[in-house]
Amino acid sequence: MVKKKPLVVLTRKLPDVIETRMRELFDARLNIDDKPMSQEDLIAAVRSADVLVPTVTDRIDAALIEQAGSQLKLIANFGNGVDNIDVAAAAKRGITVTNTPGVLTQDTADMTMALILAVARRIVEGAEVIPHGHWGGWSPTWMLGTRITGKRLGIVGMGRIGQALAYRARAFGLQIHYHNRRHVAAAIEEELEATYWESLDQMLARMDIVSVNCPHTPATFHLLSARRLQQLRPQAILVNTARGEIIDETALIEMLEAGELAGAGLDVFEHEPAINERLLKLAEAGKVTLLPHMGSATREGRVDMGEKVLINVKMFMDGHRPPDRVLPSAT
Repeated sequence: MVKKKPLVVLTRKLPDVIETRMRELFDARLNIDDKPMSQEDLIAAVRSADVLVPTVTDRIDAALIEQAGSQLKLIANFGNGVDNIDVAAAAKRGITVTNTPGVLTQDTADMTMALILAVARRIVEGAEVIPHGHWGGWSPTWMLGTRITGKRLGIVGMGRIGQALAYRARAFGLQIHYHNRRHVAAAIEEELEATYWESLDQMLARMDIVSVNCPHTPATFHLLSARRLQQLRPQAILVNTARGEIIDETALIEMLEAGELAGAGLDVFEHEPAINERLLKLAEAGKVTLLPHMGSATREGRVDMGEKVLINVKMFMDGHRPPDRVLPSAT
């Protein structure tokens, strides 16, 4: 008798090589059209699936988990963060949650460094000049940006991505400062010549560039509040490739509109995929650089994420503890 394969439901289209392997190993239900699942679709999925493979844009909250059938035993998130999943609610129902940590570190750090350069050197503005026929030739005083060499970079969250960014920034001649729950290893701090700030407020008030690289948790929601944003100097640049909810977006917009910041680079937004109309106007005026949540978007990174999901699902279904299990206390 052939053993029945577990039903694995994918909420979005994944790289072909991953989907093919999913079909080989499991009874995989694919999302060929890559249309985001509605709430009704998600309810139907958790009622039928043995394994749900959501992405960071799917809201897997307590209400949805309550609708799950008894057969659902694993939620294998295609993403590093799990702020889209109520891990505690899943645990109460005996559902294991996994994620895909570590594989996007270098890609996200690359994009963060790129955003720093883009804002400081007005790269996006410059790239639009020639196609729109607005260039009249070189001028000594036109499209002036800001030199980053010798400037102070304050990193909020010195985990894998924060450290990877620090090494890149050091190569560009930036002085590394950071705020974290604790010091990084002494050897790393010494190699980077990094300065640790226990007080986030004190660090923000002294930086030329600030990069947000911490995870989104209840404790970091609006970590950069209106009050904290006011600590930034008028010549400072703020970059965020972590999660939009970490910054009070309305307060940031008001400061940019008032000219109280030199600029900002955002790859994530507080209410994405919806983008505040005021942010769009600021982008048109060259006061902010906006990217469509593409910090981790490399072919290699997406395949690596998919392979992590495959390993987690396969090990779980074989009766072993998946390597990337997420516990409620860790969220």
